[in-house]
Amino acid sequence: MPTVITRIWHGTTAAHHADAYLQYLQQSGIADYKNTPGNLGVQVLRRLEGDVCHFWTITRWDSYASIKGFAGEQHERARYYPADAQYLLEPTVLHCETFEL
Repeated sequence: MPTVITRIWHGTTAAHHADAYLQYLQQSGIADYKNTPGNLGVQVLRRLEGDVCHFWTITRWDSYASIKGFAGEQHERARYYPADAQYLLEPTVLHCETFEL
């Protein structure tokens, strides 16, 4: 059974930036995910907690090589975009083998 790799990116922003950041995310990271060969899909999760808004992007990939095509050789780190510093607080990345059972 072929293994799919799920990349889970987590970042937080100030709650008052939640809608603006979601729009920015769609134009930057999500667009890049969708245009990278080997990307099998993307979902965005959002959760408001008081003054902080959590974002998770859940992407599915056909291989680590494809993830590196998106994120570069340092694929265990978050990929940054020009306006990220305006919004984000300490993003993290996690990779997991994913099985449809």
